[in-house]
Amino acid sequence: MKLKLTLLAALLSLITAEAEAGWWANGLNFLKEDIIDIYCRHNYDLYIPFYAWHNRLTYDREHIDRYNEHPWGAGLGISHIDDNGNWSGLYALGFKDSNSYFESYFGYARQWNWYAGEKNQWHAGVGYTLGLTQRHEYKYIPVPLPLPLVGVGYRNFEVHGAYIPGVSNDGNVMFMFARINF
Repeated sequence: MKLKLTLLAALLSLITAEAEAGWWANGLNFLKEDIIDIYCRHNYDLYIPFYAWHNRLTYDREHIDRYNEHPWGAGLGISHIDDNGNWSGLYALGFKDSNSYFESYFGYARQWNWYAGEKNQWHAGVGYTLGLTQRHEYKYIPVPLPLPLVGVGYRNFEVHGAYIPGVSNDGNVMFMFARINF
């Protein structure tokens, strides 16, 4: 328990400390300022996980037949669009994993968007999510999980996909979820 608290304190000090020059420090400063921005200027989001595609090139038929690809669940979050039209959010999700056990994910996401259409109502973007997941295989101990993220949307509705890399018959999943911004 003491080790977990020490690691958490170290992570928080990295995020909140005044960073020195360098790309790593600049990245931490950006993350800290963006999280503050989300907290101060946010809207609310509803998340609906709806599909977990297991890459058919990396799974055998036995695993595909056994795995759950409908991770029904829900999540809540807060987010904002910055002055350049890019989206950032903090969120928590709960859903059924590939083995039909409960899984949670708590994270931060950043997506750089491009806009099109009348009044720029359509958008698409790429980015990343940084977070902690809890799964039954790990006895629900939080495990860091940074992932690439893509999204396509219209007005306040967006479909996102995050790819979980892996090896043969493990990982290699495109996790899809909808986000509705209020």
